[in-house]
Amino acid sequence: MELQKTSNGHHDLSPNRIPENGFDALENMTEGDNFLPNKSNGKIETQFTDFEGKTSFRMSIFNLSNAIMGSGILGLAYAMANTGIILFVILLISITVLSAYSIHLLLKTAGVVGIRAYEQLGYRAFGPPGKILAACIITLHNIGEVSILTALHNHITPSDMICCVKHLLLFVSDWFVDGRCLIIIVSVTVILPLALMKRLGYLGYTSGFSLSCMVFFLISVIYKKFVIECSLEHSYNETGVTESIYNSTDDTCEAKFITINPQTAFTIPIMAFAFVCHPEVLPIYTELKNPNKKRMQNVANISILAMFVMYLLTAIFGYLTFYGKVDSELLKMYSKKDTLMLCVRLAVLIAVTLTVPVVLFPIRRAVLQLLFPDKPFHWMRHISIAVCVLFFVNLLVIFVPNIRDIFGFIGATSAPSLIFILPGIFYICIVPEAQEPLKSRPKIQAIVFVTLGFIFMIMSIMFIIIEWVNGKKTSGGH
Repeated sequence: MELQKTSNGHHDLSPNRIPENGFDALENMTEGDNFLPNKSNGKIETQFTDFEGKTSFRMSIFNLSNAIMGSGILGLAYAMANTGIILFVILLISITVLSAYSIHLLLKTAGVVGIRAYEQLGYRAFGPPGKILAACIITLHNIGEVSILTALHNHITPSDMICCVKHLLLFVSDWFVDGRCLIIIVSVTVILPLALMKRLGYLGYTSGFSLSCMVFFLISVIYKKFVIECSLEHSYNETGVTESIYNSTDDTCEAKFITINPQTAFTIPIMAFAFVCHPEVLPIYTELKNPNKKRMQNVANISILAMFVMYLLTAIFGYLTFYGKVDSELLKMYSKKDTLMLCVRLAVLIAVTLTVPVVLFPIRRAVLQLLFPDKPFHWMRHISIAVCVLFFVNLLVIFVPNIRDIFGFIGATSAPSLIFILPGIFYICIVPEAQEPLKSRPKIQAIVFVTLGFIFMIMSIMFIIIEWVNGKKTSGGH
């Protein structure tokens, strides 16, 4: 059922005309249609739309936590090795607080104008250029994230998973062992069907299972800290022979509290990348049952706090297991002959697979906003965009297997834009001066927040370019 216009040119939003197409249909409504007055007890209350969210508080937490988690957790031990424990904790706490504040700005801005689409906030702030800019940044970032998540199939599965399942198979062909083929198989059989869901809330159960897999990963990392000795580290070659990689005469087995080196430039982008969930915030907000700003902020705060704990524990115990020799993909440090860690690799593979559909939703919404802004929901467009995005991502992963550079570049450009710059600018431009003058404390805080984002972006890009020019490689580089 499509929205019908009345004689005065506005959409008929009476109860018997509720759009069946859900959030996809609501995205195509005009700006004025998104901000609806509703009389209740003699007072006028603001409603975003007549769309009734049905996703529970818990499922919303699962979806947002899954969107935050991604694959960034695998690089945090490496980040700690290049900053030291104290500096890492300070940076992680800072980025955690800033991420929560950023979502606060985003939700407050959405509440003022009654819009729950990132691209439409850009339109409200700067017109069509703002809408295009927001959509492009979201698409760039999420394609980069999907590429990283999908690339893990190529890094984890080919030689690792075969050790885990070979006793179950009577015959294993070369094509099955090929990670590129497995990426395509998983994309078609698992990711695509989940990505075709009409509503993000339907993925709450798969997100919960994905988080359970990452909890298993965390428990195993903690356990291995007390099993693997510093002087003897399981080599990660296919022979499974243990070898000593440390020199007992130096301080490699000592934890560093503050470390500054050329690789520190990658640390903040990796950490910022690990907390980006902003494109998913507004869709989750829209589908939340009994939605209001306080309820959604609680969803965000709980999700961010849970991920902060997981990130911190993974980084600490991963770093204290391998110290300065830790790889930028933590799983590479464990022996491929270790049955427990093979199961962990499989769990991480499942987790990142179930994260991809959540990340695909904002990409599809951004494409729809750019190419089909006035079109109602249509299954052909819905399916075609998902297929095209997955096809492009698979090509990117197969021909650009180095995901470390994606971590650094995406984290240094789109991550600060989504966390710092866009939410702050939207808040400054959209919240009326009659409500909050430009010299008011909230607006000044937002200006400082945006400035910090630009400084962070410029410095991160500069440091990364310098390292690329110098050609320096990490001990565990990709």
